[in-house]
Amino acid sequence: MNTIITPHKFSGVVRIPASKSHTIRALLIASLAEGESRIYEPLESLDAASCVQICRALGADIIEIYGTTDNTGQEMSCETGSIRKSPLREYRVRGIGGKIACPQIPLDTGNSGTTLFFALALAALGKSPITFTGDEQIKRRSAGTLLASLNDLGADVASNEGYVPATVCGPWRGGHTSIECPTSQYLSALLLAAPLAPAAAVTEIDVPLLYEKPYIEMTLSYLQAQRITFECAEDFSYFRIPGGQHYNAVSRVVPADFSSAAFPALAAVVSGGTAILTGLDPQDTQGDKFFFDMLTQMGAEARWENTDGANTVTVLCKRRLSGGIFDLNNTPDMLPAACILGAYAQGETYLVNVENARIKETDRIAVMARELGKLGVRCRELSDGIVIQGSGGKIPCQKAPLLDGHGDHRIVMALACAALGMQGPSEISDAEAADVTYPGFLDLLRAGNAD
Repeated sequence: MNTIITPHKFSGVVRIPASKSHTIRALLIASLAEGESRIYEPLESLDAASCVQICRALGADIIEIYGTTDNTGQEMSCETGSIRKSPLREYRVRGIGGKIACPQIPLDTGNSGTTLFFALALAALGKSPITFTGDEQIKRRSAGTLLASLNDLGADVASNEGYVPATVCGPWRGGHTSIECPTSQYLSALLLAAPLAPAAAVTEIDVPLLYEKPYIEMTLSYLQAQRITFECAEDFSYFRIPGGQHYNAVSRVVPADFSSAAFPALAAVVSGGTAILTGLDPQDTQGDKFFFDMLTQMGAEARWENTDGANTVTVLCKRRLSGGIFDLNNTPDMLPAACILGAYAQGETYLVNVENARIKETDRIAVMARELGKLGVRCRELSDGIVIQGSGGKIPCQKAPLLDGHGDHRIVMALACAALGMQGPSEISDAEAADVTYPGFLDLLRAGNAD
């Protein structure tokens, strides 16, 4: 599906959707726990739906509670696949107490890399083989390093040279593994599964390479909340996790997503508008809150306020943006949005130490260089980043060509924001990909005013 974005000023109040990273972690822990968990205000998106589908396949009972009532005033619930009622208010999860079901049919993780990597590790807790697959993008994302570590820890694994379809069969016997983590999801997967291994299984993990450290901090915060026993080096280069532990039922509200918040913030900045973003917690462990520091360093404003316990951040830009040098190693998902900032800034913007952006849904470095090149923005790829020669506030291209979203939700949203400052309408392909993490964003953007 293609979308057309017409240039206009983007202003208004935007309620930021829930965090994908938090939603998936909360769902998996609730599904593995004993008893009933309640997860409030979760993300309603394609990635979250993929995680729900996998959790159900592994044995969890999940009911979705929506913000509607029937004519008796009672809450109404519905299962995935029935008529959609919106907004999603809550997941009620009856967990499996660590006893993994082993379905015989392949489990489809859709476009969700987080779900795939986490589920591969959980499958090593079972006693029968479980096969996983995904969409065409997922089939191009290697899990080979993670699968090798699962094999070190006792699981039998088989794959298409490290790619899905991949099959994992436990039991998890523990021992030692060394794993390089250009994506933190490999390590988070091991950390979530290891405590549920048999009591005699002690898992030791050496981590000679780790990117995206804030996501490991997030995972460890979940383990700590569950009072899971583990040891780790201060720099996360070593972990020791005893087995024989368990997860308890949880009751928590999912915080808003800084990754998603970057896009309405970006839209306001490049279009000369003002966005008031609600629901974000500046104390959250999400690394992508760095985007707001980047905005201010480049000359925009990001003003935080707390009124009666509710946080808002007001984003606007009253002067020309300036380029700079930014290390995105901890926040590779911000690269597409940061590229657009660089394109509208004065001078060069260096986005560096972000080689991990090449192994996301797409090679985002190459894709952003290609699409910005169509708009006349000069870019130079680095092995671990990109250099963008900014336009000083205007995109050079007079008439926008068809922009390719490459089926990547963050590419689609970044290009849509860029289109707000063009001189005429822009057409972007694969617009439906935005629903992976931010359903309704393009409708919000096209509306012209976010109120």
